[in-house]
Amino acid sequence: MKKILLYFCALFLFSAQINAQSCTPGANFADSTYGIWPDTSTNFPPAEAGVAYSTDLNFKVPNEVTSDITGGDPALEAFIGSEIQGFTVTSVDGLPSGFDYACNVSGCEYLGGENGCANVFGTTSETGSYPVTITVEGVIQVVLFPGLPPTPVTQALSFGGYEIVVGSAGTIEGIIEPLTVVPNPATEKITLGGLSAFENSFISIMNIEGKVIAQQNHKNANNADFNLTAMNNGIYFVKVSHKNGIETIKFIKH
Repeated sequence: MKKILLYFCALFLFSAQINAQSCTPGANFADSTYGIWPDTSTNFPPAEAGVAYSTDLNFKVPNEVTSDITGGDPALEAFIGSEIQGFTVTSVDGLPSGFDYACNVSGCEYLGGENGCANVFGTTSETGSYPVTITVEGVIQVVLFPGLPPTPVTQALSFGGYEIVVGSAGTIEGIIEPLTVVPNPATEKITLGGLSAFENSFISIMNIEGKVIAQQNHKNANNADFNLTAMNNGIYFVKVSHKNGIETIKFIKH
């Protein structure tokens, strides 16, 4: 019986590892002092119901507590200037049903000054907007009494303002003001029109293999321009993800 239980436990862990996508900390963040990428202005890319989702969250642990980290919180002001020994990503709350996250190191534990990443992955059938909060637990070396060695103090810190929008696959037909790409075919630039119906949407340009070539957040303008000069000739797709679904339109670059 014990062997059977161990077998199923191992099978479950193996299955979880297959579903999780491995991530590698982005080299372009190595020179940063600290931070989390994407930030809340860029936010997580949108998801599509019934389609596998995978995106990476990069971060760098600061070496010490600064005033912009405390955010003016009086309870944290006493820690300014203290060394950060490390932190642990303890939770990513608010993810859609069927989503999870996996760090690039066991236990999601990182030393001060270290780069790390977490892959957010999964598939959900539920559409909607999901506010996401990232919570970390930092270990700070605090000098409680002058002349004595610092004492490790654990402090939790949460980062809100994140969101994952899950839409259902949409079609262009039936939209009051349909999406347009002008010119099509295009050589140097395209203008995507008909966006007034999709406030606070996320626009991606993908090649025929599904690789994202360019992307931007869209607020409330009716048009958006994309420069094509760095793109190879071929067939591309513009995907507009919004709270009610996902619209896609094809164009040709020549």
